[in-house]
Amino acid sequence: MGSEYMNRELSWLKFNERVLEEAEDKSVPLCERFTFVSIYQTNLDEFFMVRVGSLYDQTLLPQDIRDNKTQMSSQEQIDAILEEVRKLNKRKEKVYQKLIEKVAKEGVRLYRMDQIEDEKKMERFFQSEILPLISPTVVGRRQPFPFLKNNEIYAVVSLTTKSSKKVRLGIVPCASNIFQRMIEIPGEKGSYVLGEDLILHFVSKVFPGYKIQGKALIRVTRNADIDADALYDEDLDYREFMADLMKQRRKLAPIRLEMSGDLDIGSMLMLDNYLGLEEKYVFHSEVPLDFSFVFQIQDMLRKNESLFYEKRTPQKSPMFRDGRSIIEQIKEGDKLLSYPYESIRPFLRLLTEAAEDENVVSIKMTLYRLAKQSKVIEALVEAAENGKEVVVLVELRARFDEENNIEWSRRLENAGCQVIYGLDGYKVHSKLCLITRKTDKQFECITQIGTGNYNEKTSRLYTDLSLMTANTDIGIEAAKVFRALAKGEVVEDMQHLLVAPHCLQNRVLDMMDEEIEHAKKGEPAYIGIKMNSLTDKKIIDKLIEASCAGVKIEMIIRGICCLVAGVKGKTENIRIISIVGRFLEHSRIYMFGTKERRKYYIASADFMTRNTVKRVEVASPVYDPAIQEKLEYIFDTMNRDNQKAREMHEDGMYYRVHNDEEPLNSQERLYEDAYNR
Repeated sequence: MGSEYMNRELSWLKFNERVLEEAEDKSVPLCERFTFVSIYQTNLDEFFMVRVGSLYDQTLLPQDIRDNKTQMSSQEQIDAILEEVRKLNKRKEKVYQKLIEKVAKEGVRLYRMDQIEDEKKMERFFQSEILPLISPTVVGRRQPFPFLKNNEIYAVVSLTTKSSKKVRLGIVPCASNIFQRMIEIPGEKGSYVLGEDLILHFVSKVFPGYKIQGKALIRVTRNADIDADALYDEDLDYREFMADLMKQRRKLAPIRLEMSGDLDIGSMLMLDNYLGLEEKYVFHSEVPLDFSFVFQIQDMLRKNESLFYEKRTPQKSPMFRDGRSIIEQIKEGDKLLSYPYESIRPFLRLLTEAAEDENVVSIKMTLYRLAKQSKVIEALVEAAENGKEVVVLVELRARFDEENNIEWSRRLENAGCQVIYGLDGYKVHSKLCLITRKTDKQFECITQIGTGNYNEKTSRLYTDLSLMTANTDIGIEAAKVFRALAKGEVVEDMQHLLVAPHCLQNRVLDMMDEEIEHAKKGEPAYIGIKMNSLTDKKIIDKLIEASCAGVKIEMIIRGICCLVAGVKGKTENIRIISIVGRFLEHSRIYMFGTKERRKYYIASADFMTRNTVKRVEVASPVYDPAIQEKLEYIFDTMNRDNQKAREMHEDGMYYRVHNDEEPLNSQERLYEDAYNR
């Protein structure tokens, strides 16, 4: 009998494997397959920076830290990760090479330097356009080993001289804002080489007087896992402290070395020594070390529509009418937007209307990630300039978006907004907006609760839900959340909203217990969950208990899932699917109970321990019957997907769904629905 638990990190690698499968899928348009190869790589970069970095730090501690589900030690997890990544990278190399061959037939040819017959013209180009811009280093007593920037490409060369056989390392940065990464071969339209390949090929011109013993391209990934709360001193300005922390992150210890080319053993040992890396953290590659150039290839082929997904544009929501006040429409009944199928514009109009409405006294929001050009910020700035009270919690610890958020916080402050910078010990990940109006001596609230960030760009790429309601009870509880945040506190109890860290996990467990009780009485019982990740052991164990009691459980989990479905005697009543498709599945839906007594919630929280007990998260009940029906339809459509869905089996592996039903790609179906309304 297999285990009902799966290690978190290995589960994440299975998710990234599903991303890679989209790059392998011949039914996906050619240029879109490039996108999935690139996503696979950037996902893996972040995984090493954060997860492997954290595990490595744990191995340095005196205590033995183990995964609470599989009991694997930190080192055992790292070893398993490294083994699995090597396997997946071999698949990545194969699919990349196939894609490059296919795209050549479409008119964009990418060559390696050893494939070019006429080297002379490339040498002339190198001498005139590249060489003057290069800043090489020869490592020696007076020239220390240079700092290698995170995830940037360098050429490394083993050097000797006529007078000395001693090997020295030469380092050449290959990144440049001056010359293009993809360099067109002179006189050969549509034929290209990569800048780093050109530099490596003619690297002897960079080091005249030296003999080249070996050469390679390398890319270093650095640990980015910094605990801001552990380092923060209350006497420091928090925003400036976070800005300094971002500078520190760039200098953290290497956690992975990728390389292509040949270096002698002595030079490799020297390089590993300088970087402080064991050999097992070194990954050899037969393909480029960075795939960001594939978007340049896509741009070159943009006119060939057959190489891309059919163009889709977010549609008008049927719940809103043009030419009428958004606030008044919400007061008439709850509204739900479903991204990317429906446009974010009604919500942006709500903010703009609130900024200009003389009856609006305050706007309060929690901000986690924003677009580079944010209309949300513009509306909040306008509201503050119009004399409204604008209170904004900006989470400066939104990983890899910290610098963006620091800049936005400065702009909001300069406009007169009250800015709160998160809480001690808790990230604020909730998507909550509260607009308060005063009319005829009465206060009324418009509350918006979302599953995704207030980001216009991602609202076209991620599937998310946004609920807008004039429900007084929800408005009062939202106000309670903001009062707590303003005081640096968290709420302890709620009647309607589920608010982590203190009243989400326990309420979810209670609702699961209710279903268990129904099942024990021989009554139908049901739990339906859609989210990104499941790691919370308390919730996992409760799901196992529910399955054993006979509760029917359906889960749509895109990424990490530490629960294995279909294990006899444990999880036989649980079905888990993952959908990786054109759009990133990001919405969270919780459903408890059979149809006639079902409770519906949308939420910002996955069932991960970091969400349920270490962050401020908000889940909102959905009371409107029409919106309940819409959530039901979304969930059911995805559950019936037999084109992009992979179902987890009892061995913990994911397999494509095969059945005799009509072909159904849930994302495409939901878009068709939006177009056909």
